[in-house]
Amino acid sequence: MRNLLPVLSVVAGIATFSAMDAAIKGASMAVGVFTALALRNLLGTLLTVPLWMGAGRPLPSRKALRVHLQRSATTAGMALLFFYGLVRIPLAEGIAISFIAPIIALYLAAVMLGERIHPRAIIAALLGILGVLVIAAGRFGSGAASDETTAGTAAILCSAVLYAFNLVLQRRQALLAGPVEIALFQNGIVTLIFFAFAPWFLVRPDAGAMAMILAGAVLATAALLFLSWGYARAEAQVLVPIEYTGFLWAALFGWLMFDEQVDAGTLAGAVLIAIGCWIAARNRRDPTTLKVPTP
Repeated sequence: MRNLLPVLSVVAGIATFSAMDAAIKGASMAVGVFTALALRNLLGTLLTVPLWMGAGRPLPSRKALRVHLQRSATTAGMALLFFYGLVRIPLAEGIAISFIAPIIALYLAAVMLGERIHPRAIIAALLGILGVLVIAAGRFGSGAASDETTAGTAAILCSAVLYAFNLVLQRRQALLAGPVEIALFQNGIVTLIFFAFAPWFLVRPDAGAMAMILAGAVLATAALLFLSWGYARAEAQVLVPIEYTGFLWAALFGWLMFDEQVDAGTLAGAVLIAIGCWIAARNRRDPTTLKVPTP
């Protein structure tokens, strides 16, 4: 059971991130992507400060701070592109497109973290991609795309490339810092990045949008804690295929909040994704053998 805890932690993190995606998509539709993200990260920073103080006010080492800065800059660009796209296409479709990222990340992990790509990890990734293709075939197979849909799709594809880099940085970051430190410094640095541009892009949200942004901040902070804990205890190639469960959560929240329907193709793809995640979970190594990379 202990060997499954990192997997379960990452699943919980992805679920909460998917709920956050839905909340911030709603807020972005009301007040714009920039305002929704800037305020979400500001609130996330404020929510994390008490946790950081309770944990003994851990400060990052020079190596950890460098990774915090790298991941925060990557996250800021990734989030802007992702939510720009997400307000133009359905939530589940956006998540499906973004699933090219874990495949790229498997090979980035080999280059950046020195991890060996095991055959089971490749099989798991291929099954996950096959599941996404089955789902996407039903959603993209009919009708011509509008200009807005095309722009949204292109933005999410660009975001996915940054997301692949972000996944590998997440693993490196988790080996150098604890979950609370990561949550505080990432939220704080991303907030500073956004507020540098606030005089030109920030608008005042109404009460409904602010409630969604607050929910997004709480969910994003919880997700960071779950993911940081999990990624510190298992290899990236084990956990990356589990990212595919994000589509299942997106389909659920898309249906609940935006009345998106789930068809037979989605269910078939979900089975393939679940099999891939099960294979990935079985391919776990002892965390004591993990080596902290030199940035």
